[in-house]
Amino acid sequence: MVTKETFDTKLSPHWCPGCGDYGAWRATKMALASLGLEPHQVLIVSGIGNAGKMPHWVRTYGFHGLHGRPLPVAQGAKLANHELTVLVVGGDGDGYGEGMSHFIHACRRNSDMTYMILNNGVYALTTGQVSPTSEKGFVSKSTPEGSPETPINPLVLAIAAGATFVARGYTGKTEHLAKLIVEGVRHRGFAFLDVFQPCVVFNKVNTYKWYNERVYTLGKEYDPTDRARAFQKAYEWGDRIPLGVIYREEGKPTMEDETPQIAKGPLVRQPLKGIDIKPLMEQLL
Repeated sequence: MVTKETFDTKLSPHWCPGCGDYGAWRATKMALASLGLEPHQVLIVSGIGNAGKMPHWVRTYGFHGLHGRPLPVAQGAKLANHELTVLVVGGDGDGYGEGMSHFIHACRRNSDMTYMILNNGVYALTTGQVSPTSEKGFVSKSTPEGSPETPINPLVLAIAAGATFVARGYTGKTEHLAKLIVEGVRHRGFAFLDVFQPCVVFNKVNTYKWYNERVYTLGKEYDPTDRARAFQKAYEWGDRIPLGVIYREEGKPTMEDETPQIAKGPLVRQPLKGIDIKPLMEQLL
């Protein structure tokens, strides 16, 4: 029987005490267990950053790649074996800074995977520089006079780019986050989760107290299939910040559905008989 402990590794994480990554780590294992997935059925891909350590601490297949580049690797893996459950994990700097172009294109392709950004509003691994989601006026090592930039809105970007599942979670609400991950994995298409993840060392603005005073969970009366309403909800910020599924679109073909080469089965199981790679090797070598 698969349990949360099924995904334990021999060693434990070494994030800072109180780091929001611990909540995401627990939620990920809870979600995989709830889905009944075996470790060999799951691939976790990450980029650089504290969030990028997730493949090290969850016992599944894992790939720890370059800064901002987990999505191309994940999409390639999904095309090679589309029966894999692919989960991509990164930070706000990794996904919305270095990896922004990959993020937009993954949304429009509707690749069948789940992308979870642990958003702490700062480059924590490199000791506290301003990130794409830092509040305007945020004081950091790179902006000692306060950031002059307006932060991006990841939810609005994802909806506009074509993601078919857009949600927001919070590592301070682990069980709720685990349920969102489960919904994202079950969704056929590109599932995006922007997750508030407090950095207890370098972000003294967006703290657990700050989030706890503002976040609320969307109720059953909210309809996430209404795209216009989803945009309105994605813009909601300030004293009230919504958590939950902001937008959902069912039935849209996935990238894998539109790829005829894998219609007969995963590429990794298709025979190579009759394929002559010698001309290609001669050309490249």
